[in-house]
Amino acid sequence: MGVLFLILSATLSAQNPQVAVAYVNTTDLLSAFPAKEEATQKLVALSENYKKELELMQNEYNKKYSDYITYQGSLAENIKLRRMQELTELENKMQQFMQLAQKDIEQQEKAMLEPLKKQISDAIRQVGVEHNFTVIYDLANPGIAFVNPVAVDANPLVKAKLGIN
Repeated sequence: MGVLFLILSATLSAQNPQVAVAYVNTTDLLSAFPAKEEATQKLVALSENYKKELELMQNEYNKKYSDYITYQGSLAENIKLRRMQELTELENKMQQFMQLAQKDIEQQEKAMLEPLKKQISDAIRQVGVEHNFTVIYDLANPGIAFVNPVAVDANPLVKAKLGIN
């Protein structure tokens, strides 16, 4: 009877291996990357360049607007209309410039950070396999960062319990 119990215990523990759960915080991991600081500095510099260019455009607009206000009483109607059109065009150019600048900064950020995020993801997978974790949760992102390839898919069991095929 004792031998049968030991065999049954060994069989059950083999079917239900120890579940090892871990967690990471990918935001902290990314912040700890030395390359993250370098990327941040490059993005700040890029942003500053765009800001300076926008200031130049704003100064040009302000000067033209000031001139228009100062001289509008002495200008012919056609010239007034042309200057108003110039002001409108400058406003549109500044708006387009801001949109393009924002888009470029976002693209640059993605291009600089995606390789770092991939390295973190790869390292999480390696740690998960090396330490035989069943799952690793990411505290910075509500989700699972790693599922062991040998983990059991419980969907068929739940479907059977629900009577679903």
